[in-house]
Amino acid sequence: MNTVNSPTPAMTEAPARHEYWMARAVELARRGRGPTAPNPCVGAVLVRDGQEVAHGWHERFGGPHAERRCLAHAREQGVDPSRCTLYVTLEPCNHHGKTPPCTEAVLEAGIPEVVVGALDPNPVAQGGAERLEQAGVRIRTRVLEQQCLDLIRDFRLWQSTDRAYCILKMAATLDGRIAARSGRPEPISSPESFSDVHRLRGLAQAVLVGGSTFLGDDPSLTCRLADMDQPTGSTAPSLYDQQLINDEQPYAVVLTSRLPGADCELQLIRKRPRQTIFWTTEQAAASETARALEDIGVRVWALPQQGPTLQIQEGLRRLRQELNGHYLLCEGGGQLATNMLEQGAADEFVLYLAPRFLGDAQAAPLGAGRHCETMAQAMDLRLGRCEPSGPDLKLTYYPPDTSGAD
Repeated sequence: MNTVNSPTPAMTEAPARHEYWMARAVELARRGRGPTAPNPCVGAVLVRDGQEVAHGWHERFGGPHAERRCLAHAREQGVDPSRCTLYVTLEPCNHHGKTPPCTEAVLEAGIPEVVVGALDPNPVAQGGAERLEQAGVRIRTRVLEQQCLDLIRDFRLWQSTDRAYCILKMAATLDGRIAARSGRPEPISSPESFSDVHRLRGLAQAVLVGGSTFLGDDPSLTCRLADMDQPTGSTAPSLYDQQLINDEQPYAVVLTSRLPGADCELQLIRKRPRQTIFWTTEQAAASETARALEDIGVRVWALPQQGPTLQIQEGLRRLRQELNGHYLLCEGGGQLATNMLEQGAADEFVLYLAPRFLGDAQAAPLGAGRHCETMAQAMDLRLGRCEPSGPDLKLTYYPPDTSGAD
């Protein structure tokens, strides 16, 4: 942990205490993921004498920031902030935007000490920690920094690129199989994980599958969480609360070089044509089949190719630029997952690992399509979170990123 100014003896005592309260702020921040886009999700906790006395998080884009919500909560509780320490996952903003600077609110409240998780990467808003220090506030920064940076990984990508943030989701057995050799669509993971996947769909503005899944499973790709009861004892994280589900269903996106006919009986064409997008080759996008699909409301987008492989980044760019889509959830098979990771199109990899073992070499693998002679050719990922999901493990990984998110 680094400090902006020299720490006092009280500040150096029990650093685990600072991490404990920052972890609480991180937990709160996750509740805002989705509605805050394209702003970052931020959490704040006000602590006095080792007790939480107020808290807040950024709930929605254009709404009060976490610090102001925390201070409002303190007023409701009759708490004097001038006797408290403020823990906040992101450096308080220092500029006038849709809301006034949070640095002003902190100074007006007379808070003597602020503990910050991550410094703000936005050049317009950064400088809050320095501003507070100059005003005499004790500042400690970079507490649980990696966790706090992971919270705003999406925000940092939106700041540095013009594309949507992509979450790659997969479920596998302990031996890395995503389907039995029959290929039939059968559940691998638990009901708790199934519900959590629909929370992810509720977060996303689009859900992507490959052509094989589209033809073989005939999916609807809708978010059905509103029709479910939360499983008893569920440990699903609060960031996917039902209140965060989009009012509209996510777009259904299919990556394929072969377009279906407009008169086919598949669900997406028959029931959701205006919410369906095909990412395909330039040749297929110029075909009569594409014209017929567009006539019934389907969108057909041509993606550039590198050899036989469609380049997914262009689809992510158009999703954000044309449809204001900030999140895409990819639910493809092993080949699509491998392509996403190879192309740097997957910004977050969520893996539900079920306590099941097939032991069948012919069962569908978690990844496919690469030829690696040595482990040096492996794609490395960083584990961000590991949490239970019923009997399963929910693992969240982050690939190395060249856009500034790591």
